[in-house]
Amino acid sequence: MAAAAALAAADPPPAMPQAAGAGGPTARRDFYWLRSFLAGGIAGCCAKTTVAPLDRVKVLLQAHNHHYKHLGVFSALRAVPQKEGYLGLYKGNGAMMIRIFPYGAIQFMAFEHYKTVITTKLGVSGHVHRLMAGSMAGMTAVICTYPLDMVRVRLAFQVKGEHTYTGIIHAFKTIYAKEGGFLGFYRGLMPTILGMAPYAGVSFFTFGTLKSVGLSHAPTLLGRPSSDNPNVLVLKTHINLLCGGVAGAIAQTISYPFDVTRRRMQLGTVLPEFEKCLTMWETMKYVYGHHGIRRGLYRGLSLNYIRCIPSQAVAFTTYELMKQFFHLN
Repeated sequence: MAAAAALAAADPPPAMPQAAGAGGPTARRDFYWLRSFLAGGIAGCCAKTTVAPLDRVKVLLQAHNHHYKHLGVFSALRAVPQKEGYLGLYKGNGAMMIRIFPYGAIQFMAFEHYKTVITTKLGVSGHVHRLMAGSMAGMTAVICTYPLDMVRVRLAFQVKGEHTYTGIIHAFKTIYAKEGGFLGFYRGLMPTILGMAPYAGVSFFTFGTLKSVGLSHAPTLLGRPSSDNPNVLVLKTHINLLCGGVAGAIAQTISYPFDVTRRRMQLGTVLPEFEKCLTMWETMKYVYGHHGIRRGLYRGLSLNYIRCIPSQAVAFTTYELMKQFFHLN
């Protein structure tokens, strides 16, 4: 989720020139969004695969899996391969790969659409429109791809030898049959929405502001011409990493308690305290009452800080390469 938000936070690319023999405006626009879809999807998948072991451990720690609840981040990273093999660090990553493609595409397209609407219809400009459009785009992408995230979390929480689900399809069928049909896939949606609004909004706002200010005041020091369009200035790779890391760290700190609540609600009947965590507020109250703030609502936050740097590095590097490869600049 952090990589996708950061990717979409970039300023919109300039309009494409009309190519000889090309179709009408609608056809060209469709092809442009298809290339954007592929660029964001590939970058998101590369970034998520890079930090998949950290994501798996985060889920296990957030929900206090009884096999690993006494461990910290680094000790859990060592314990999972010992108990489940090295592939255990990538459990649930297949569902994440299926989810991240549409998530990145929807968020990117929605961000551009909402930003235009907010600017033209509401007359809001400056950096504030990034905050508003980012929040709305993040929530839109979450709603559209939430069932895939639900399944990914269920698979990531499983421990070798205690499998409830044999795979992605089986997880979908089981949740649908035993947890209220289609609505069962949206358990924990409310804390996700409430957490995504500040998370995506702050991510868009921070990264977009740092990028625009940096390129405006120090273009030669921080920027370089894009390889597919020398007239477009892009941030250097290490500057992209720095801006994305700052944006991700601030956004994660603000929204993390909602992320913990969402994960526990998504796990549902898998957890023994299921009946005490039926609503968002009941779940937050339970986590705070039993584990406090540092070991409950903010458990695993250090892991998010640790995963922020490699995630953003891979996401921005890959996305910049894909933008140039697909001639999006």
